[in-house]
Amino acid sequence: MGIEIERKFLLTSDDWRAAIERSEPIAQGYLVGAPALRAGHARASVRARLTGKQAWLNIKAATPGIARTEFDYSIPVDDARTLLATLCDGVLEKTRHHVRIDGVVFEIDEFEGDNHGLIVAEVELPAIDAPFPRPSWLGREVSALTRYYNVNLIAHPYRQWSPAERAAQDAAC
Repeated sequence: MGIEIERKFLLTSDDWRAAIERSEPIAQGYLVGAPALRAGHARASVRARLTGKQAWLNIKAATPGIARTEFDYSIPVDDARTLLATLCDGVLEKTRHHVRIDGVVFEIDEFEGDNHGLIVAEVELPAIDAPFPRPSWLGREVSALTRYYNVNLIAHPYRQWSPAERAAQDAAC
């Protein structure tokens, strides 16, 4: 069983761009997503993810917080393309930038399409209380705010956020 310990942050500037080691486009869609989770019919999200020439089926517990049960399984790229095109209720597209600060990798997701304008940094940790660097561009933590979860960004994309939701995001930056 895998446990993902991940913290998510808004960004205060674009200063992180100077430290990008690599970037990759990601397309992901949910076979079991936000509608089933909200209705109480599912205890996990199930997604297909395509990154270049690699693809995965991912199952993640639907519990909020920074530590969640997660399973990743490699699948053929053609299977992922078919799942995204035929069985998902939408596809989330983003570019993931990898930035290393003091040996710690931050994955910075720059969203596209209906989520254009939203950029978040994630850091995976070995323990809930593990220390990690706090570069000046790292803003407010949003790990506990489920509207920033990818599964919810398909059902309620950033472009549809109310002025109050956008103001809260903008105030953090």
